[in-house]
Amino acid sequence: MILSSDRTVRDVVLELPQATRVFEKLKIDYCCGGDRPLGEACATAGVEVANLERMLEEVGQAPGNGSLDFAKATLGALVGHILDKHHVYTKEEMARLEPLIEKVISAHGENHPELRGIGGLFQQLCADLKPHMFKEEQILFPYILEMEKASLQNRPAPFPPFGTVKNPVRMMMMEHETVGDLLRELRALSSNYTVPSDGCISYQTLYQALEAFEKDLHQHIHLENNILFPRAIELEGSR
Repeated sequence: MILSSDRTVRDVVLELPQATRVFEKLKIDYCCGGDRPLGEACATAGVEVANLERMLEEVGQAPGNGSLDFAKATLGALVGHILDKHHVYTKEEMARLEPLIEKVISAHGENHPELRGIGGLFQQLCADLKPHMFKEEQILFPYILEMEKASLQNRPAPFPPFGTVKNPVRMMMMEHETVGDLLRELRALSSNYTVPSDGCISYQTLYQALEAFEKDLHQHIHLENNILFPRAIELEGSR
C-alpha cells in the first residue's frame, strides 16, 4: 500500500480492512474521524507516515480471517452483520457493565473518585446508544433494505418519509460524534484503562470490558459511517 499525506484515514481502511487494528493501536480515529488526511491524523498520533506505511504492510501480510468483505457485500448482508454482531454485543455489554460499574464504585469509589465520573459517562453513553440503535433498527435500516430490494427487482424506490436518506444518515452521524466524544472522555478519565495497584478483579474486569466495548463501537461506527451510509446515499442517488 502506497500512502500519501493527503489520503484519508477512511480510504486506507476501505482498501485494507485490517488497518483498523493498527489505527486502534496508534489511537487514530478511523470511524468518526475517517475523513481526516493521513498526514494530520499521524501528526496528532505522533507517528510518521512512513512508519504507518510499514505497520500497514505488516498487517496486510497477515492471514485473513475469512470475514465478510464489507465493501462488496450487499447492503442486506452488511446491515445483518451490524445488527447481529454489534447491536447485540452493545446491548448485552450495556446490561452487564452498568451493575459492574456500580459494584466497583461501591468498593473503590472513596479512594478513586474518578470512578463516579466514569459511571456517569457510561450512563450517558447508554442513554445515547439505546434510542440511537432503536432508530436504526426501526426506521433507517429497514428503509435501506427496502431500497436495495426495490433496486434489485427494478421497482421504484420506496417513499422516504424523511425526505431523503441523507437526513437520518446525517442525524446518525452526529450522534456517532457524541458517542466518540464520550469514549474519549472515558479513556482519559480512566488513564487509558490503567487499573490502579489496589484494583480488585472486578476493577480489572471492568476496565478490560470498557476497552473492548470502545473497540467494538469504533468498528461498529466505522462500518456505518464509512461503508453503509455512503453506499445507501449512492444507491438512492442512482434511482
